[in-house]
Order: sequence, then structure tokens, then C-alpha cells
Amino acid sequence: MESLSFSIRQLTKEFGVTARTLRFYEDEKLIAPGRRGQTRIYSQRDHKRITMIVRGRRLGFSLAELGEMLALYEGEDNCAHKMAHARAKFIERLGALERHKHDIEDALKELRQHISDIDAKMAACETTSEAA
Repeated sequence: MESLSFSIRQLTKEFGVTARTLRFYEDEKLIAPGRRGQTRIYSQRDHKRITMIVRGRRLGFSLAELGEMLALYEGEDNCAHKMAHARAKFIERLGALERHKHDIEDALKELRQHISDIDAKMAACETTSEAA
């Protein structure tokens, strides 16, 4: 079976990241592309890892957390242990996002109230200036 490989340009287009981002992931030991001279050659394994990293970043996981999860998926641990660990991480992140959502909703409510207060004061100013 022929192994698929990817160029840095292909991956930047596919994942919507910069070449600098991919090099950073390499520096952080999250991916390990091969080399052909100075050219990086990314394997299917790298592609899968980048997919997980990009999805994880979108969900708010840190690179350290993603590195830990990637290591678990490739480790010798049993499947149940891996899934339990990933599930715990996801629950933890879900809780953080729920708290963040609540904070955003509170801020939106407060901003709407300030806008309403300003509108009322502006209307009062217009009424006062029209009466004069």
C-alpha cells in the first residue's frame, strides 16, 4: 500500500493554518514530518494529528492538553483508560465553556441594559431641547 504524503502548502490550505503554525506544532513535538532536503513531508499520521490538534484548539484545549491526549492515543494503555481520560478532559472543557457562555450572556445583558439607559437619556435630552 502506498503511503500518502502531504506538503506544507497542502496542509495549510486544508486546515486553514499558516506554515508557521505547522512548524510551531513540530517544535512542540506534536507532529514529526519527514524531510526531503529542506522540504517537510507530512505523513498520514501527521495529517491525523493535525486534524485532532485543529479540532482540539477550536474547542479550547491547550497544546499541552492536546499533546497529552495524542500521546494517550498512541500509547500502550488499554482502550478503556484512554477513553476515560479523554472523556474526563472533554467534560472539564465543557464545564469551562458553559461557565464562559454564562459570563458572556451576563455581559450581553448588561450591555443591552446600558444601551437602553443611554437611549432613554437621549430621548429625554431631545424632549428637553424641543421644549426650549
